[in-house]
Amino acid sequence: MSEGMSTTMVWLTIAMAGLLTFLLRWSFIAMIDSLEMPPAVRRALRFVPAAVLSAIIWPAVIVQDGAIDLWIDNLHLIAALIAAVVAWRTRSIFYTIAVGMLALWGLTALVNIA
Repeated sequence: MSEGMSTTMVWLTIAMAGLLTFLLRWSFIAMIDSLEMPPAVRRALRFVPAAVLSAIIWPAVIVQDGAIDLWIDNLHLIAALIAAVVAWRTRSIFYTIAVGMLALWGLTALVNIA
């Protein structure tokens, strides 16, 4: 801590930053009902969660050992493709995650046995 900053001031700063963050995020949630959005924007916003999840998941799936790996020996890619088929057929997040993880664990076990 710097010489001029007391413990009380540090905690007050943390509390104020937390409150400001909360208020900024809450304001968008509170205002969303009062905003009239065009139907095209509402339809587009439905795809945001899938796009964000894809942006998080796909680098972990296709990048192995620091390089892009799109070959059959990439077990993460095979498990992701299996999970994608389950998602397409069932439209269930639970089944998609469960089957994807089981596929990855099963493929890893098979490779380690061989």
